[in-house]
Parts: sequence; structure tokens; C-alpha cells
Amino acid sequence: MEHKGYEVVIGLEVHAELNTESKIYCSCKNEFGLEVNTQCCPICMGMPGTLPTLNKKVVEYAARMGYALNCSINRVCKQDRKNYFYPDLPKAYQISQYDIPLCEHGYLDILVDGEERRIGVTRIHIEEDAGKLIHDDSFSGTLVDFNRCGVPLIEIVSEPDLRSSKEAKAYLDTIRAILIYLGISDGKMQEGSIRCDINVSVHRPGEPFGQRTEMKNVNTFSGAVRAIEYEAARQIELLESGGVISQETRRWDDAKGQNTLLRSKENAEDYRYFPEPDLSTIVLEQAVLDAIKASIPELPNKKLVRYMREFALPEEDARLLVEQMDKAAYFEELTALGKIKPKSASNWILGDISRLTNETGKTVPELGLPAERLAELIAMAETNRISSSAAKAVLEEMLKTGRPAEAIVAEKGLEQVSDTSALQTIVDEVVANNQKSLDDYRNGKTNALGFLVGQCMKASKGKGNPALMKEMLLKILQQ
Repeated sequence: MEHKGYEVVIGLEVHAELNTESKIYCSCKNEFGLEVNTQCCPICMGMPGTLPTLNKKVVEYAARMGYALNCSINRVCKQDRKNYFYPDLPKAYQISQYDIPLCEHGYLDILVDGEERRIGVTRIHIEEDAGKLIHDDSFSGTLVDFNRCGVPLIEIVSEPDLRSSKEAKAYLDTIRAILIYLGISDGKMQEGSIRCDINVSVHRPGEPFGQRTEMKNVNTFSGAVRAIEYEAARQIELLESGGVISQETRRWDDAKGQNTLLRSKENAEDYRYFPEPDLSTIVLEQAVLDAIKASIPELPNKKLVRYMREFALPEEDARLLVEQMDKAAYFEELTALGKIKPKSASNWILGDISRLTNETGKTVPELGLPAERLAELIAMAETNRISSSAAKAVLEEMLKTGRPAEAIVAEKGLEQVSDTSALQTIVDEVVANNQKSLDDYRNGKTNALGFLVGQCMKASKGKGNPALMKEMLLKILQQ
């Protein structure tokens, strides 16, 4: 989008729910979709006399994300009370981290239009989630579901290094993929597992950064793109008309495509942070951190670049593959066999295999098709032993019966005819019987060629090599 000579500066605060079995400070189940107000107890409701106990897994998961984002881990840190009143916060404070976060001073490399960009990560800290306000046309007023109170969160705060909504989208996609690769969050945006607050400012290049505004709890990445573009345009229009940008928090309404003033932006002192008195200092053993660091797998942003360089895949193909771990793993299995081209493997996974997983709701492993079997089928299509349409039919049969491609092709007589003399006979016969189509092609109606190829395929009962027959037809048509 055109920004009239202004540069847009964006910083993101990503809130990710961790998929631990229990909540951060109590033993209530951490699970989405359970009956309203059935997973809350005196501890997560903040009843007088109750004491929280920190879930060890939350710290380990947060450190895991910290290492993935190249952060320094503070072996000794604490938790703090962030005081504010809101109907979904029964304690009237949130346990978070203020001046000594668990992780800080990191970065994330993202790929945008084939170019790598390094985005600074200011900090990652642990905190508890608040409840959920419920609004519905079936009743008046507002209800509160406290099941989400105490669900463990990590907040990932970026430096203001992003310069466009496209970069912001790439950053968010990469963060989500890393969370899933690490196994610490399910990344289900429709369930609120990832939300983000967006800070936006604009300024003329060479001038100091402008005053930023914040938009709260944007819960889709496409919504984040729209919110950034709207806010940048709003600020530019205000400045161009002689106005001043105020430090404020705004609410993004994705349905209306606009934001509205929520409140004046708070500063840290407004929250009256102080060390949480009911929880001990967090002290991490170096051996524990070393084990966590050693367990980090190859991350999706690194895998993306490797697929492009090692396998010469287009950026979009590589990105779609690495977004889902099961597809990336299947691609690795197929290419490791060395029997087919990497691009063919990618095309089949992103094409028919993805279609089947979408239709059935299954993951790639749940389809039950070993990589060796699919590689055999792809190799037959690559070498033109079978046509592309026949290959799709064979795939369906393989999934139904579990039989190998070779046996199905032999039984159904699907092997493609590539004998030039046999094909020439078919082509000559089609040409002789379709003089009008020949005239149409020579008069500029090039779609007549497709009709002639179709007639050849029909005459060969679908077994003729369409590429060879097309080539033969062209020779005759160009005489």
C-alpha cells in the first residue's frame, strides 16, 4: 500500500497459550472447549488464603522458545504482579514478569520476497491468561467464563524492526510455525491460542520515530495485516491534516475494518508492578538449560531457506511445505529415497496429498501411504509410463487397497503407450477425420489443438502419451 512518503514502523507483542496439561499456578485442566466455568478453582480465581505453585513445564517451554529465538536465558528471574481491574480478571491483578523476563535480547530471521530480514526480539516472559467475556444475542449484558484464567502464556515482544504489513505477516507466520515445531503450543488461532497486540507509528525517513499507538488482541494474522494498513493510513491522514498522534490503545474491529479509541495508553507505573510475594524466585540449573537447548529441532525458518537452496523450490512451495510438520517430514522422506525430483515430490504433496488430507481430516501419516509407495508412483508419472490422470486414479486405488502402484497399473492396463509408430497411426487417423479442426487451427483458433489431442487420447483409450501426440500433431499442423 502507498504510504505517501512515510515509513511505517511496527512492533508486535505475540501472546501464545502453552499446551501444558494443567494451568500455570494450579492443577486445573488446561484444555479448550470444556463446559463454561468447570475448570476453575480457588487458586486461579484468586480466593483469599490460596497460594499459587508454578508449573515447571511452563518455564521449560518458555526457555525452549527463548533458545529458538536466539535469546539469552536469565537463570535467575522472578514473577511480578501487574495490577489492573477488569471483569475477566477476578484477582484484580495478573501474575506476569516485569523487569527481569525469563528470555531477552534475541532475534528471528524471516524471509520476505526471497530476502532475509532479521527482527529483534526484546523479551519473552511467562504470565497467566485472563478469563473470557461472552457476548451473545440470546441474552443481554455480558457473561464471564473463568476457565481461561490461569492458562499459561508466553508473551513474545519484538523490537520495532518491522516495516510493512507483509513483513509483520511473515513474522507472525514464522512465530506460529516455530511454536508448533517445538511442540509447546497447538497454534490454533480459531481457539485463541495465539493473539497479538500491534504497535504502529509513522514518520518521514530520516526523522525520529513517530508516536505509536497500540491495537489490542488481534486474533487473526490476516486481521493483523488489515489493522496495520488501516492504522498507518489513519495516522498519515491525521498528520497530513495538521493533527497530532496521541499515545493510546485502540480496539480493532475486523468485521468493520476499522479501529476505535479504547483508552489512553498506560505506562508501566500505571500497573503498579511489584514482585509477586507468593512465589519463589525462579532458579534454573545450567544442565537443564543445556538439555533444553540441545532438544531444539531444525526450525521452519531455517528449513524454508534450506529447501529453496538445496532443492531449488520456489519460496511459496517451500513455505507451504514447512508450515506443517507432517508434510515437511514426508517431503524429506520422499527426497531421501533419491528416486524422484524434489519438485515432483513437492507438487504431489501440495497437490493431491494435501487435497486428501483436507477431504478426510487426516494427517499425512494417517493416510497410510508409505513414502516408498508414493515415490514409485511419482517415478512412473515422471518417466511417462502412466499419464497424470492415470496417476491420480492409481493413487486413489492405492489408498483404498494398500496395493503398490506397479500392480495396479498392470492389472488395469494403464501403462502409457509411447511407441512412436503406434502413436503416429492414431494421430494420422485423427487428422484425417477432423479436417475442420485443422483448418480452424491454421486460421488462428489455437484451441483446436486441444480438441485434436483429446481425440487422440480417446482413440488410444487414454493410454497414448499426450505430449508425444501433441508434438506429432504440431508437426502436421505447421506443414
